[in-house]
This record gives sequence, C-alpha cells and structure tokens, in this order.
Amino acid sequence: MEHVPPPAEELALLDSELVRLDARRAQLLTRRAWLVQVLSTATAPPAAGPGPRPESAGPAAGAFGPPVAPAPARGVQNVLLVLGGLLLTVAALAFTLVSWGDMGIGGRSAVLTALTAAGLGAPALLLRRKLSSTAEALAALTSVLMVLDAYALYVAAMLGADGAGYAGTAAAVLAVLWAVYGLLLDRLRLPLPLAVFAAQLPLVLWTWAAGGGPLWFSGALLATAALDGVVALRAGRASVRLMACVALCATGGAGLLLALGESLTASGPADAVAPGALLLAGAALAVAGARGARLPFAVAGGVVAGLAAVAAVGGVPAAGLPDGWPVPAYLLCAGVLLFAVRAPLGAGAVRGLRWASGSVTAGAVLVSLPPVTVVAAGPVARLGALWSGVPRDGVRGAVGATDLPWAEMAYAPVVLLLAAVACGAAFRWWEGLPRWAGPVTAPGPAWRGAAGSAAVGLGWAGLMVLPAALDLSFAAALAVQLVLVVAAFGVVVGALRGGAPGVARTAGVVGTGGAVGAGLLALATEAATYTAFGLLVAVFLVLAVALDRQEGASAVAVRASACAAVVCAAVLPAALGASLELAVYETAPLLLVVPAVTVLLGARLKGHPVALPVEVTGAAAGAAAVAAAAGDARFLALVLALCGVLAAGTALRPERRPFAGYLATGLFVLAAWVRLSLSGVSAPEAYTLPVTVPALVVGVLRRRRDPSASSWTAYGAGLSMTLVPSLAAAWADPHWTRPLLLGVAALVITLTGARLRLQALLVLGGTVLALDALHELTPYVVQVVGALPRWVAPALAGVLLLAVGATYEKRLRDARRVKEALGRMH
Repeated sequence: MEHVPPPAEELALLDSELVRLDARRAQLLTRRAWLVQVLSTATAPPAAGPGPRPESAGPAAGAFGPPVAPAPARGVQNVLLVLGGLLLTVAALAFTLVSWGDMGIGGRSAVLTALTAAGLGAPALLLRRKLSSTAEALAALTSVLMVLDAYALYVAAMLGADGAGYAGTAAAVLAVLWAVYGLLLDRLRLPLPLAVFAAQLPLVLWTWAAGGGPLWFSGALLATAALDGVVALRAGRASVRLMACVALCATGGAGLLLALGESLTASGPADAVAPGALLLAGAALAVAGARGARLPFAVAGGVVAGLAAVAAVGGVPAAGLPDGWPVPAYLLCAGVLLFAVRAPLGAGAVRGLRWASGSVTAGAVLVSLPPVTVVAAGPVARLGALWSGVPRDGVRGAVGATDLPWAEMAYAPVVLLLAAVACGAAFRWWEGLPRWAGPVTAPGPAWRGAAGSAAVGLGWAGLMVLPAALDLSFAAALAVQLVLVVAAFGVVVGALRGGAPGVARTAGVVGTGGAVGAGLLALATEAATYTAFGLLVAVFLVLAVALDRQEGASAVAVRASACAAVVCAAVLPAALGASLELAVYETAPLLLVVPAVTVLLGARLKGHPVALPVEVTGAAAGAAAVAAAAGDARFLALVLALCGVLAAGTALRPERRPFAGYLATGLFVLAAWVRLSLSGVSAPEAYTLPVTVPALVVGVLRRRRDPSASSWTAYGAGLSMTLVPSLAAAWADPHWTRPLLLGVAALVITLTGARLRLQALLVLGGTVLALDALHELTPYVVQVVGALPRWVAPALAGVLLLAVGATYEKRLRDARRVKEALGRMH
C-alpha cells in the first residue's frame, strides 16, 4: 500500500531536498571553475621566444582537489638531521655497550677523545657556514656522547667507586661543561637547557651517597630550587627560563613536601624546629623570587611562601597539642600572616600571601564542618521518638552524636568562631582595610558583603555546635538554639537597616534552619514543645511585622515569616490533643482553630500582600485537619461542615467570593454525603433529587434572563449533586437496576448537552456514562483477558500504536476540533 504523506509533511520533504540539491550544485560549480582555471594555465603560450617550454615549477594539481604545496626545504632538512642524529646515537650506544671491551685502553681513549673533540668542534664550523640545523644535530649527538663518556669512564677506571656519588659528580661536571659550551656558542639552543637539567641531580645524588635523611634531601632540593630560581630570573633565553621554571616547581615542591611531612609527623615541638626552618627557608626563597617575577608568577610565589610560613610557624606548637587542636594553631598563624602585607614585598607577593591566608582559613573551616553537619541533621531523628523524654546523654543523645570522638572534635567551635570574628571585623572596619592592606588593591563592596555573610554563617555554625562540644544538658542546648534563632532574625532586621541585604539573606537562612532544628529538638518533651513553638510563633510574627515596616525588605521574606508563624501555630493544637490523650481524629476539630484565626486575620488585613499567603497556609492546616479526621466518619462530617463554615465566612469578602463560595458549597455537600453514608442511606437519590430539581429550575431561569451565563454556573452544581453520589452508589451496587437507570439518565443528559450545545451537560453526562459503562463491562473484560493467550495483549497494543502513529496528524487535528467545539459551547 502506497503511503501518501500529508501536504505539510510533503512540503517539508520537498524543501529539504531542494536545499540539498542547491548545496550540491554550488559544490559542482566551484569544482568546474577550478578545472577551467587549471586547463587555461596549462594551454597558455610561453611568455618568451621560441624553444621548448620549460616545465612548470608551480605546484602539481591533485586528482580531486587543489594543488598540494611541496614540503618546505627547512622542514625536510630538520627531518633528515633528526634521523641522522638518531642513527648515530644508536651506533654510539652499541659501540659503548658492546664493542668497548674489545679495545685496549689506548684505543678506548683515542676513540672517545676523537669523537668528543670532533663533536664539540664541528658545530662552531657549521655555525660559521650558517648551517644551524646541522650544528644543533651534532650538538645533541655530542651531548649523548659526553654522557656515554662518563659512563665508560666509570666502568673502565672507577667501578669500585660509589655509584650515586660518581653520578652526582658526573652530573655537576656535565652541567658546567654544557653551560660553558652553550655560552661560547650562544647560537646553539640545546646545551644551556641541558645544563639546567643536569644541575638538578648533583646535590640530591650526593645526599643519597652520604645516606642523608628526609631533612637532608629537603635541604638539597631547596638549594637546587634556589639555583633554578636564579637561572629563571637572570637567563635571557626563553628555553632556559622555561626549563628552570619547570625544574624549580619540581625540586622546590618536592623539598617543601618533604619538610611538611616531617613537620606533621614530629613527636614534639623540638623535633618540628628543623622542618620548620626548612619551610621558612623555602618561604624566603619563594618571596625573593616573587619580587623579581611577573605578576602571575609573583602571586604564585606569594601563595607558596605563605603556605610554607604557616606550616613552619604553626607546626612547632601543633606538634605538642592533642589530636584536632593543631587546626586552631595553623588558623592563628594564617591570621598573623596577614600582617605581612605591610612589608615591602611587592604587590604580587602580598596578594599571594593574602590568598595563602584565605586558603588556610578555608581549609580549617572545612575540616571543622563534619560535627556541624551531624548536630544540624541530628534533630530529624526526634520525629520517630515524639515526647520520649529528656535524653539521658544530654544534647549529644538528642542529636544522635554520642559515638563521635568529641575529644578530638572539640576544636570545631573554636575554629568556626575565630573565623567568624575575623570576617566580622573585616566587615565592620572595611573602610580602613585599604590603608591596612598596604599595596594590595582594595577589594570591592561585594567582598564586604561576602565577609559579613561568612561571619553570620560561621558564627551560627560555631555557636550551634558549641553545646554538643561542651556536652551541655538538653535544656541548655535547646535554650541556646532558641536564642540563636532570635539573634539571627535580629541580625536580619539590623542588616536591612544598615544597607547589607546579603548579610540579611544569610541571617534569614541560618535563622530559618535554626528554627527548624530547635522545633524538631523540642519534640523530645511536652513542655519543650509548648515553649519552643510558642516562642517561634511570637518570633516569626514580630519578624513579619518588623520586615513589613522596614524599607527595602523583600515581600517574599514578609510572606514567608507570616506563613512560618502559622505553621508553628498549627503545632500547638496538635500538641494539645496529644496532651489530652485524644485520638488523631478527635484532635482534628482543634486544628481548625488555626484556619479560623487566619480567616479573621485575612478579613482584618484585606488587601495587604501577606493576607493571601496567610489564608492559604491556614487552609493547608484545615486540609490537615480533614486528613486527620478521615479515620472516623462522624468527625469527618463535622470537620467538613466546619471547614464549609469557614469558607462561607471567607466568601463574604468580595475579593474571595468566586473561589471561597464554590469551596464552601463543595464542603457542605461532602459533609452531607458523609453524614448520609454514616446513617446507612442506600438510596442517595432520595436526598439529592429534591435539591437537584430546584437547582436546575433556577439554572434555567438564570439562562433565560442571561443567555451569556455559563452552563457550569447554571447547571453544574445541580447535576453534580445527583450524578456524583449516584455514580459512587452504582459502583458499589451488585445489582443491575441502578447502573441501568444511571446510564439512561447520563445518556439523556449527554444528548441534551450535544443538542443544545451546553458544555456542562455534555461533559458531566459523558463522563458519568463512560464510568458507568466501564463498571458494567469490567467483569466481561476480565474474563476475556483471562481466556486469551498472553501474547494477545502486547500484540493489540502494538497494533493500536501503529494505527495511532499512521494517523497521528489526523487524530491530532480531530482532538483540536473537539477542543475547539467544546470551547465554543456555553
């Protein structure tokens, strides 16, 4: 069967095909133009007199592309020289390792001397003839020969000497020779970088030969790094500076790491002095190098110097402190490091010192956060142990942190509070910071806000974990939590008055988190629950009023504070029900006190922006009351009726009437249905039809007087009053009479709606008819499905998907037409 696509799809296919053909045509035209140009050049007459035409020196054309340019002569020369140098190097290695023992001492000396002398002298002659590439290749070969000479000398005459010491001496001699050779023949690029590379080995190898320990190796590496720094700053050639910088990073970093490891593992302050001295020496070298380097390298040198200085000075007292407490020692040293910004070290080095101090501070804060996380998340466990009594292990038992090594983690609040004090001082005296910071560029206002926010967050974290670190009682810890909440919200108001919105937002976040933690912690005892949530209600109310009166406060913050007060208030009636030992459904009417108060507040606030969020939060408390009453039909009917009363009271206000009126009607109807079900009524039509008929009559009169009125407004409530409970009764009725009568009535309503173009009748009647038919056909469908093979269901699903996919566009248009037809109905 031929598939003809819809016009829209066919048009899209034609457009894409035309675009492809245009692209191919442009490609062929370009190729044709190039071929014409090549043919015209090939058939052009010679420019000079008679005689055979010379071959074209231009590039030859490829088979299917533009001419391919020949490789440059310099590149070919370099390739040939590299290959020749490699072959000679391989030959020299083979001669030294294999044929060396077949020659006498005279022959060996003659060969080595001749090859080395020739290799050292030939580049000078080649450079005079401007054959620089050949000279570079011979210099590289000679460098390999010099290394082989040193090895051959060791094997032939010094085999009994210490290998590491001899290798260090040979590296030093080679470094000097290469340096002198490179300075004499300054046009060669290889000898000087090789000299720098060889200079990295002597001190380390001599230390190895002498059997030195880690500190000796560290000193050797730092001395080598100092030499690399001098070369990196004084050398004029870029390749030499690059090699020196790479070597400086490798040797200096290795030396500092070795000294740091010895400092961290020192058994006492006395043992940490020597590693500290090495670290200070490394810091001095880094500062000295940073003063003469460019800005990025100067900043990096300042960072290294600052970290090394902190490790050196802090490592001495830290070696005598118990586990965990070295962190505050390093933090204090990082703070003292900031005083070095007044020294004339250069802007880059000073900036690096500042970054080093900040890095140490950030690291100290990060290692102090695990106990904060445990204490902050611990109160969640109280949800499974409501009013279980005061924990026996104090606040640590309340937050489930009894297994933590608090003796080693007691430093956490100290570190956090010290960092908070430092950030707070920077925020308070920010105007004087540029004068105190010396040559460092003053940071912008955004950094001041960040410092204030960090001070608030770190201070809250330190004070929150302090009761657990001190192992205080449960009551003291809860009191501290509540005081922190009040203080945080006080900072919110004060920061807004002081023009620091970032600090206010941070304080609001930590205050909200503290309120949640305090509320969960208070669920341990009955008295703590009433005290904490009563105080939180008052705090959130005061905060909402203060923010509402404060200029510049966010409207979202005001609404969130008011809604938080409503949420905390909803806990109190629930707690009262638990205190009176009421069942859950018996507590539901008490919960309605909260939505009743919010309804009154909404009427009092009227058009205030906070009115609607408060009422919505109160309505959520009412929904919670309905859910709590679901366990008992009597209380459910009572709660639904009371909620209907509250909704009806809200509907008295014009701005809430459209939604609250319908809600009140629905709640009253639900309450009536629940009550009828509780009374054992099996025929709801006897109670619903007397309401439906007058409601439909009123709807007809309304439509006659106002033809533009919606059918939902006129007939929706009346029809739903009977159809919905009848449908529920039909689904529970084992007989066929009620479903049949309901189906006939729904069919009549559906046809009437289709005939009169009334949307409410069509939708309600059609929905009820479909659900009623589904109820009646369900047993037969189950029997048919059980009798068919199991492969039939996926096969039918596949056929259905194929059919829908083949006619997708048509079905989509049909759905749009149905939607438009429903939209045109009244």
